[in-house]
Amino acid sequence: MNETLALIIVLVPALIVAIVFHEVAHGYVANLLGDPTAKERKRLSLNPLRHVDPVGTLLVPGMLALASGPIFGWAKPVPVVKQRLDNPRYGMMAVAAAGPGTNFVLAAIGAIALGLLAPSLQIEAGAEPGLLTQGLFYFILINIFLGIFNLLPIPPFDGSHIVEGLMPRKYVHLYEKLRPFGMVLFFGLVAVTWFAPELGVLENTIGPPVEWALEKYLSLAAAVSG
Repeated sequence: MNETLALIIVLVPALIVAIVFHEVAHGYVANLLGDPTAKERKRLSLNPLRHVDPVGTLLVPGMLALASGPIFGWAKPVPVVKQRLDNPRYGMMAVAAAGPGTNFVLAAIGAIALGLLAPSLQIEAGAEPGLLTQGLFYFILINIFLGIFNLLPIPPFDGSHIVEGLMPRKYVHLYEKLRPFGMVLFFGLVAVTWFAPELGVLENTIGPPVEWALEKYLSLAAAVSG
């Protein structure tokens, strides 16, 4: 029970910060590019209560953590009206990229913080790492995972908007027809991850790039620590 509580204490703040900054980044870039919808609806706020989805931000990640599965979640999407952007096609690509890009920046900040604190976080061989060490590690990992996961070209993930902006216009309407099925596929992934973790669906798809990126960020932390 104590280990579970400690894991929750570490994971929840890291996940909330990662998700809130991700969503605010979408709205902030949209506002810069001509769509003030998020600003009008008071969503350009770092107040978690404006963004937290009880299921996606708390329940699903918590259940996955207890099941020792990969940790991911979502918040209430920041509203973006594509038609209000100065350049709807390329503006939407920039808005979509802002979320994952922010997660990668947060992961770098976490790695630098871990490196700066490393001398004071040294532990004896075989000892359990402290909460601060675990918190920074999971903060880095969660941001990497959210950034890469959201770049999947599956509607409505951010990657789908980037792909849509890059593809020839004559194929866009065909791609848009996939959007109604995107959430079905997403919840299918969640179900498979939860009920059949032995299949390792996520681990075998985005697992390798996440591990590669984590190694690079931890190398940054090591470089900072000297």
